[in-house]
Amino acid sequence: MPGIGSRVQLKHTSVAMADLFSASLPQDSYTATDIEVLEGLEPVRRRPGMYVGGTDSAALHHLLTELLDNAMDEA
Repeated sequence: MPGIGSRVQLKHTSVAMADLFSASLPQDSYTATDIEVLEGLEPVRRRPGMYVGGTDSAALHHLLTELLDNAMDEA
């Protein structure tokens, strides 16, 4: 198991483990003002894939399956 300061081979590129953390984004690139709080059903409307698992026909099938499963559990 590699430790701190060891080297890892990634797609024919040798990278020091310490370099992976030092190459992060600048400190001022992400602040609290970048966070948007969505209230009520707004998060579901704006990001349905996060709650349903996608927006394609497979996700619709999964949603209907969950609906039927939950209805049978409550019956």
